[in-house]
Amino acid sequence: MIVSEVAKAAGVSADVVRYYSRIGLLNPGRNPDNGYREYTPQDVVRVSFIRKAKWLGFTLKDVKTILEKADSGESPCGEVRRIITERLQENQQRLDRLNEIQERMERAAESWALLSDSAPGDESICGLIDELACNEEMLDLCAAHKF
Repeated sequence: MIVSEVAKAAGVSADVVRYYSRIGLLNPGRNPDNGYREYTPQDVVRVSFIRKAKWLGFTLKDVKTILEKADSGESPCGEVRRIITERLQENQQRLDRLNEIQERMERAAESWALLSDSAPGDESICGLIDELACNEEMLDLCAAHKF
């Protein structure tokens, strides 16, 4: 199979197939007559697997680790469980951080709703933002997030 055939069968672009080959997720042979990459039906299975794994939130680095384990003849399922547990924790941390930002923005928008606009000055660009002082609660938040 050539690149375009694999791409069509797997539902991706030819560029994606080439990229996966370049980073080692696919290892096509070469046609000795014309030098074109030659893919097998198993490569279509791999590309489909990669798409499913990405849909679940696995990175291409994760996928490479999983495929290497499978290629060595070992079951990658334990590694898949380990990686998804890590991703779940990372995602929860990101969600927590985004929720903090969302709440902070909502409080700011609410408190700013009735304030008037002010012109920029020598020590102020936007009075709304500049007026937010780092009180005790904000100091901890500022330190934790390196504001």
